[in-house]
Amino acid sequence: GLGCFTCDDLSVLTTYYRPAERLFTCFGQTSAATAQAAWMAAQLQAAYPNAWPETIRGLMIHSADWTFQMRQQFLPENPSKGDYHRLLRTCGYGVPDLARARWCAQNSVNLIVQGRLQPYVRDGTRYATKDMHIHQLPWPREVLLALGEQTVRMRVTLSYFIEPSPGEIGWKDRYRYASCALRFDVNNVNEDMDNFNRRLNAAARDESEFDTDSGSDRWLIGKNTRHRGSVHSDIWEGTAADLATSNLIGIYPAIGWWRERHGLGRWNKEIRYSLIVSLSTEAETVDLYTPIVNMIRIRVPIEITR
Repeated sequence: GLGCFTCDDLSVLTTYYRPAERLFTCFGQTSAATAQAAWMAAQLQAAYPNAWPETIRGLMIHSADWTFQMRQQFLPENPSKGDYHRLLRTCGYGVPDLARARWCAQNSVNLIVQGRLQPYVRDGTRYATKDMHIHQLPWPREVLLALGEQTVRMRVTLSYFIEPSPGEIGWKDRYRYASCALRFDVNNVNEDMDNFNRRLNAAARDESEFDTDSGSDRWLIGKNTRHRGSVHSDIWEGTAADLATSNLIGIYPAIGWWRERHGLGRWNKEIRYSLIVSLSTEAETVDLYTPIVNMIRIRVPIEITR
């Protein structure tokens, strides 16, 4: 019944803009959140000067988690995808953690890929999707197979920036506000490169919901919720043996106004994206970091297929 209520005890202390009246004041809500987010982004940019803005935002989202109070309020004992949808609408991806965004321990491995793709192309008189990237992840197959049925968590975050639609036409059609939308998918257990490639091509051609049948029961949030907006993050959980063969991540475009409003001449533009993948296990004695680093040193860079 109080409407928008501010509690000083739960607010941030800052300097007052009229020091002759008083030295300090309190502020909160989006004003405080924006300042703290900018501070965290600056810390990450200083730590990784070559990181794109897409990567900085992706790291902030990737490091976030829901607090105990958030989970208690919005998630029942056996939460469904709909429960996580309501949690995301209110709390986003939770509280970001600067230490988690900057460092990885031996039982948590972070991989970052910064890439570009051209989502659309003109084919005669029609306009269609063009590029799709498949990244092969250097998972330590022998180590994961040795872990067998032990639970492993893989978090995937895809971050990119869209160009809003000129004018007000974008609000009338879900395909017309964002210049381009990107999606990610992971190959199923024992699904090889050829079958995965065919499945993603079929999804990219489908102009509906881009249902790729990627084992949704293993994903915490699920495609219907994570594909909203321009930053997508989800957590895959399964056995280490299953993850040993799920080592391909595909990035493919969905419809946007660059393609639909081709008269504006943006259909041949490229879009940048940042892909962040982390792998973790509850067993602190398992070293996933060293075998992955050794594989990267002796192999060529992660393969990108168009």
